[in-house]
Amino acid sequence: MPQVGSTVMNTISTCGHQVAIGALRQVCDLDVFTLGDKESSSPPLLASANNTFDCAAVCCIHHSLKGFLKFSMAESLVLSFSSIGISKRGTPLQLSQQVLNYHQAFWGRPVKKQELTLSVPNCQGHHICAAVQTADYTELDAISKFSEIVPDTVIFDDFERLAPTAATVSSSLLLGITSVPKTKFNSAIETALAYNECYLKDTIESRLSCFTDKALVNVGSILSKLVPGRVSTELDARLAYDTAGTIAKVHDLIRLYEEVEVPKERLLFKIPATWQGIEAVRVLEAEGVQTHVTFVYSFTQAAAAAQAGASVIQIFIGRLRDWARSHSGDHEIEEASKKGEDPGIDLVKKAYYYIHKNGLKSKLMAAAVRNKQDLFSILGVDYIITPVRILQSLQESIALPDDKYSFARRLSPADAETFSFTAKELAAWDQKTFAEALGPAAEELLARGLEGYVNNTGRLEEYFAKIWPPPNV
Repeated sequence: MPQVGSTVMNTISTCGHQVAIGALRQVCDLDVFTLGDKESSSPPLLASANNTFDCAAVCCIHHSLKGFLKFSMAESLVLSFSSIGISKRGTPLQLSQQVLNYHQAFWGRPVKKQELTLSVPNCQGHHICAAVQTADYTELDAISKFSEIVPDTVIFDDFERLAPTAATVSSSLLLGITSVPKTKFNSAIETALAYNECYLKDTIESRLSCFTDKALVNVGSILSKLVPGRVSTELDARLAYDTAGTIAKVHDLIRLYEEVEVPKERLLFKIPATWQGIEAVRVLEAEGVQTHVTFVYSFTQAAAAAQAGASVIQIFIGRLRDWARSHSGDHEIEEASKKGEDPGIDLVKKAYYYIHKNGLKSKLMAAAVRNKQDLFSILGVDYIITPVRILQSLQESIALPDDKYSFARRLSPADAETFSFTAKELAAWDQKTFAEALGPAAEELLARGLEGYVNNTGRLEEYFAKIWPPPNV
């Protein structure tokens, strides 16, 4: 058990009733946080009614104490001294349950405890035993207070390793499953080929589409048991410009999910941000179906989707940046450049402020982040889809005290009140104004995304055509 000498005890009043925080900082070379709140980079101190501290200090360990306690440099330390801070020798004090519960709730996970014996020569044979509570504070911990971090993964082992909170089932995921033998998902695809209803379809094309829908639902059903949140299901991109077809497809998928006992409350349906797709979103959301609007590359798309009541709107930061590097002529990108802003990050901010200024229900999802700085620049957005390599780096990197201002909320609903929009931006969108306002970046990137989805669906149906009919059918 580490021994803290009498020099440190000089920072504590005669019998441990009060802590001189300034002296503690000076003696131990500590960065000691003062009273704060949930938005700060550390938990607040807990003070009792008579101004004695139950939790003496929340400290980020610097060099001198690091070696002394043999903790990692950036672990967070809670020194807890009871207001009756003296105990008989050999009878150590414990962290009060109030302090323990509070800090476990703040850090969002169980914390470790360790005792320090504090020898006090002037206390007549008594000593103070202070419990020490530590918690590794990584960069992932720091940013997770502000946004939900969702792993961007199609590698099936990652579901156990990274424990995602939500998932997406798509044609690209199914293609990945077909190329990896012996996963828990393979039988989900194989059993789709035995689904009786598909054999009642009139054409080979409709039969293959039915197999694809059933495979999506089978895999989505498995994912719903692996994640606590919602599962988003990709729609056939060939319906991107067909409002009625999109609505009918969603109804079919809901019925298939009901057959495997996945309620629609656990589901999102991923619909491209064409005008026809957004109109389908309006109808489906009115029915109580949750939608996930994707391929959003402009404020026009984001605002129209939010007005339609989309549950989730997904913006691709890095793709916009990539387009801007080799193209010109897009009004929104040029406006962002004049402000010295990255076009993707600027779009996320503007869409976020639009949603909150107008009291709309949509949640905003940022995707195609390229590096940590992208994440740090949009903290406060509802969801951030994070590549596995960045997520692993966040998990392995300690949030150093000197970097605490990097991990601050960048987007908040309060800031939306002061953000200015033009009358045109605040007006209700219709098909004509939507088409007129859609810039070249959104048009090209939307078309490119749809082409990729259509190609993946075609490849998947080709795969089914090669192995159909399965044995014993």
